[in-house]
Amino acid sequence: MANRVVITGMGAVTPLGADATTTWEALIAGSSGVGPITLFDTNGHDVTIAAEVKNFDPGVAMDRKEARHTDRFVQFALAASREAVEQARLIIDERNRDRVGVIIGSGIGGLTTLCEQLAVLHERGPRRVSPFVVPMMLADMASGRVSIQLGARGPNPSVVSACSSGADAIGLAVELIRRGECVAMLAGGAEAAITALALAGFASEHALSTRNDDPPAASRPFDADRDGFVMGEGAAVLVLESLNHAAARGAHAFAEICGYGMAADAYHITQLAGDGGGAVRAMELALRQAGVQPGEVDYISAHGTSTPMNDRVETRAIKTVFGKHAHRLPLSSIKSMVGHLLGAGGALEACVAAQIIEHGVIPPTINYRRPDPECDLDCTPNKARTMAVSTVLSNSFGFGGHNSALILRRVL
Repeated sequence: MANRVVITGMGAVTPLGADATTTWEALIAGSSGVGPITLFDTNGHDVTIAAEVKNFDPGVAMDRKEARHTDRFVQFALAASREAVEQARLIIDERNRDRVGVIIGSGIGGLTTLCEQLAVLHERGPRRVSPFVVPMMLADMASGRVSIQLGARGPNPSVVSACSSGADAIGLAVELIRRGECVAMLAGGAEAAITALALAGFASEHALSTRNDDPPAASRPFDADRDGFVMGEGAAVLVLESLNHAAARGAHAFAEICGYGMAADAYHITQLAGDGGGAVRAMELALRQAGVQPGEVDYISAHGTSTPMNDRVETRAIKTVFGKHAHRLPLSSIKSMVGHLLGAGGALEACVAAQIIEHGVIPPTINYRRPDPECDLDCTPNKARTMAVSTVLSNSFGFGGHNSALILRRVL
């Protein structure tokens, strides 16, 4: 029989806080982390807002000298991983280190380093390029650095599947524990792509909100006046364990991850298929693996990017999977508050889903002002809702046609 897999620790660095608890409290309060960009000069850019991590101190996770040779997305991952391990009270030592692994996804990796070192190359010449540039920008370096710092000698790959990366990292980590190859995994996502290059690139696609004059109201998933997503950054990491391993050491289990599904649209490099077919298949696969009927799901953590097409297609896909139950089923998008963390988004949403099950409160979708008849589901508008939740479905979709879904439920 496959091992059951539970969450025993959570860590996060987000635009709303430097840890998972602060982030959760801000989400329930309906706070926005979106504001004017401070990381670089936005002069000449059409978009000048993002959801930045504020006042982050990499010294909380690593030696300051070492931090100078580590990209920002890796720093976020290290801080979130340390928090998750501390909350789980997981000791990694000679008794278990060969069976504790790390999978941290990133859609883009060390883009900050790449942009900085390209400027050095062009302005100062090739001999002034840092010898650390390659290891700093590699997308797998979050997993690598966390593995090194924590002494975890199990598997430590990365996952790159655009905005599905964090969810896929968790899903693949769950499979390793289910098969008995590992007793515990650190899994999640990290991203720090708020750079002049990425901002200009997304803006040229007309993918970003241009509400520069009202940043907190810019991200408005499922609202009729939504005009694009807001770039975010940060990391979220979960400690996953087999239920038996967690019980043997007396660890608290916040939730069980009991289903994972992924499917491809095979349609377009950036757009969801209009019928939501890939999203439908991912959700159905996750439900089937979990042994959960659609009517048993209490809440959906929506991908909900605030782009016109994404929210419309996701709504359509949810209706296909859940039928009449879709209209009785609350959902919300935390991207309305933290922006889109890209490869870290699904990991943060899984972290929040576990806290919803633990605390019995659903975060709102803020900035919901004008209903869209094509997005007519209950998006928990503007105010958190107290509600007992036992089973959550969390959606993540990404450029390249990636569709991923996770099922979390209360541990029974």
